[in-house]
Amino acid sequence: MSTQFIKIEEGKLKGIKLNSLWLRERLSGEDYIDQNNLQRLYEPSLLDDNLGINKYSLDDDFLKVEFTDGSSGKFSINDLFEEINFIDVIPEKKIWDEKHNLKIYDNNDVLGDNKKLIEMLSTFYEYGYVVIQNTKAEENEVINFAEKLGPVRSTNFGKLFNVVSKPNPNDLAYTALELKSHSDNPYRKPVPGIQLLHCIANESTGGDSSLVDGYSISVSLKKNHPDYYKILTETEVNFKFTDVDVILEDRAKIIDLDLNGNFKQIRFSGRLDYVPLLEDDQLKIFYKARKFLYELCNSDEFKIKFRLSKGMIAMFDNLRLLHGRTKFDPNTGFRHLQGCYIDHDVTEGKLRRLVKS
Repeated sequence: MSTQFIKIEEGKLKGIKLNSLWLRERLSGEDYIDQNNLQRLYEPSLLDDNLGINKYSLDDDFLKVEFTDGSSGKFSINDLFEEINFIDVIPEKKIWDEKHNLKIYDNNDVLGDNKKLIEMLSTFYEYGYVVIQNTKAEENEVINFAEKLGPVRSTNFGKLFNVVSKPNPNDLAYTALELKSHSDNPYRKPVPGIQLLHCIANESTGGDSSLVDGYSISVSLKKNHPDYYKILTETEVNFKFTDVDVILEDRAKIIDLDLNGNFKQIRFSGRLDYVPLLEDDQLKIFYKARKFLYELCNSDEFKIKFRLSKGMIAMFDNLRLLHGRTKFDPNTGFRHLQGCYIDHDVTEGKLRRLVKS
């Protein structure tokens, strides 16, 4: 007699109830999926709702199943366990503490050794950034490095943008002014996930860099100032950028949470946000919360300061970290950075492939 469920009584899957349709659409034989791209060769929505299991056997490594439609196959216990428990190779975020120090990797190591590249990408996801040293201090080198990871994302600034002081800029980044801690491009849909900034020259007085962990700030806010945390995670503000050829605009929460209430993204840029006209009491709380967030983002508690030197690349999570710089004097020397964006599917996909290879 067939059954539509298997109740596992031992091993890693003990206590798990496996549905016949759920198992059937995970068959991996050559009759069911293309062996090169692992895409299904059939439409799972058309499987019989009453599909059952005629027979199964279980050992430490595999579950073997015969289905009522004549199909059969075996399933890795480890693969099932990882999928059911959503175990991923992408590391969990780590809080920055007072012992946090700059995470630096050598370009020659990470591009010549897959183990080092795995370590670098894992560190990136744990702390939200890495700094790569000993790259060529040449134009377009940031693109060369980024494309070793995957495709570069183009925007209205181009595939590559130059961070230099210039007259009549379309963004304050292209001046010598101090830039307080901020997110890049909070007005985009979606916001660029990862930014890379490459130092070609940094000979002027000033122009030091900083990174701030929005995730650690969010955790602190939730614990110590829940009223501020609540309004910053519930109120949508307008982010807007205006240029000659384009107006980019989006409404979003300054601190965005996922469906489980966990930190997902921070968008913070006082140059580009416009608060909605809330009720007076709510507006008062919001302005206090935003001011307090600004103070946290520009304090030393959640910040790491460093100087990008010639040949260094700062690669940081633009959904988690804020970045800034001190003002500099272009009369004391030349300062030239080049930057580009990639998205998280690029680095996540690269890390998963490297780990599973």
